[in-house]
Amino acid sequence: METPACKENYPLWIVFIANLVPLIIYGIGIYIFLQLSIWWVVAYLLFILLLEFRLVSGHCTDCYYYGKTCAFGRGRLSARFFPKGSPERFTAMEITWKDILPDFLLFILPVLAGIWLQVQGFSWTNLILIIALLLLGFAGNALVRGLLACGYCRQRETGCPAERLFEKPKKT
Repeated sequence: METPACKENYPLWIVFIANLVPLIIYGIGIYIFLQLSIWWVVAYLLFILLLEFRLVSGHCTDCYYYGKTCAFGRGRLSARFFPKGSPERFTAMEITWKDILPDFLLFILPVLAGIWLQVQGFSWTNLILIIALLLLGFAGNALVRGLLACGYCRQRETGCPAERLFEKPKKT
């Protein structure tokens, strides 16, 4: 099978869809946490901002797409606020499951809060939102990355730590 051509700059429709999945996750998370307390919402929003800051300031600055339109639009965002880093550092970086756990917590924490709310009193709305979070968090993110983002990413040519983490072992 032929490898897809890499994109120098992703089209805006891909950036829109790639960001729509996490934005829906955040919206559902806010809705669920709001049922507990506004302080849970504030904590959740701070957690989101912290992770976005960590990504844009610490990883996007070293990426090939710094100053360009990556699938998530963060290359351009990073260039507006932070100096360019080292592409070699990005390529050499090793990512483990422990490193990406906070990213999973962005949808797992609202799922746990939703389950807690279900224990307190059953709600079809919350049940549907919990299922939606699980689908978006696992399948939605995998589809965006697999179909729209990673397959066309030029950073993969020089090395991507996330690709190495998720790479399936080759059959010999």
